[in-house]
Amino acid sequence: MEKTLLALPEGVRARVGALDIPGEGKRRLMDLGFTPGTPVECLFSAPSGDPRAYLVRGTVIALRDSESGAVKVTLGAGDGLPL
Repeated sequence: MEKTLLALPEGVRARVGALDIPGEGKRRLMDLGFTPGTPVECLFSAPSGDPRAYLVRGTVIALRDSESGAVKVTLGAGDGLPL
């Protein structure tokens, strides 16, 4: 099942799929570790809901909704995902 990071509930793990953002935005996300196949977990969101914090490759990274909505993820990867 494919969703975006924006739709990923807190405490749920998934794997990064495609990045639906052009140019420098895509490059920046890839430099931060959001590459296809990478496990990612939504940790929490700000009280207003934006930004949200994600655990990627052992690092906590906060993304705005506009960036989170551009990262496709695949659910159903199981609880045994290495982070």
